[in-house]
Amino acid sequence: MGLELILKYFPELTGRQREHFAALGALYADWNERVNLISRKDFEHLYERHILHSLGIAQVFAFAPGTRIVDVGTGGGFPLVPLAILFPESSFHGIDGIGKKIAAVNGVVDGLGISNCTAEQVRSQDHKQKYDFIVSRAVTTLPEFIRATTHLVHKLPRPLPPLSEGWSNGLLYLKGGELADEILPVRQQLRVFELKEHFAEEFFETKKVVAVSL
Repeated sequence: MGLELILKYFPELTGRQREHFAALGALYADWNERVNLISRKDFEHLYERHILHSLGIAQVFAFAPGTRIVDVGTGGGFPLVPLAILFPESSFHGIDGIGKKIAAVNGVVDGLGISNCTAEQVRSQDHKQKYDFIVSRAVTTLPEFIRATTHLVHKLPRPLPPLSEGWSNGLLYLKGGELADEILPVRQQLRVFELKEHFAEEFFETKKVVAVSL
């Protein structure tokens, strides 16, 4: 199940978006043969465990047109590429320290022919650009990740309103498991969203999106 799984939760995709999501399977299969982005055993679950999981962020937050987003530790381009397809009027940039993974991500992006997504090999601590939002998928513990990346976000402090209203800057972090102890040291205002409330597949039973106001 590929595109059908995405359409199950995002039925209002445009024809172009449907084409892009449908193309991801073949593009990632090709690049995965050259660069080990996803384990062979896990690749059969590409659409569920990587593409749909990335889109979990979109179940709790919608990026406004013109928003600039950085994916720190993008790896194979998750959540970078699926989010760029879903939000074509926002700008996405992925960074990672492993050059061959960045080459693969840029290859996938070129294969799709989308213009709102780029990627470069650079460590987060060496990256100097500023963005409205950071997204990432379980690179490290949340407190460590916040310390390593807050310099990438425009500093516009304000209270965290309901996500339906949006907010000016922040972090949207995909994590799994029990987070109570991990989020205890975090000083910033945050909210935890359970993806099992949005996706019925068993894989999402312990998956979460942590929204942090930076």
